[in-house]
Amino acid sequence: MGVPLSEHEQRVLQELEQALDHDDPAFANRVRQENVYRYAGRYLKWSILGFLVGLAVMVAFFTTSVLVGFLGVLIMFASLVGFWTNLRRMGKAGLEDIGRSLHPDGIGTAISDARTKLRERFRRNS
Repeated sequence: MGVPLSEHEQRVLQELEQALDHDDPAFANRVRQENVYRYAGRYLKWSILGFLVGLAVMVAFFTTSVLVGFLGVLIMFASLVGFWTNLRRMGKAGLEDIGRSLHPDGIGTAISDARTKLRERFRRNS
């Protein structure tokens, strides 16, 4: 539970936000949209992809070159370390947030949106 800010602190914070909006609106917008869950979630996805690439390298090259196969194992290990680090960074709240986004309704909506975009693009190109 956080400690509420005093009126003076809230006023100073608002002044800082206004100054940031005035000086660099693109950065201010990006800061508003970004949070630790989205940041860590993005790197979780990259870690999973890295693990799969490492697995593919290991399986494909282990019989022909043990060194390249071992490189695949190292890639997998580095991906697991990155995954674990970002998983800890997200914490329980972030995992629940990802869980909600992976809910069947969320996936169905994403697939439906993608399908609609593809249909619109096909109609424009036809």
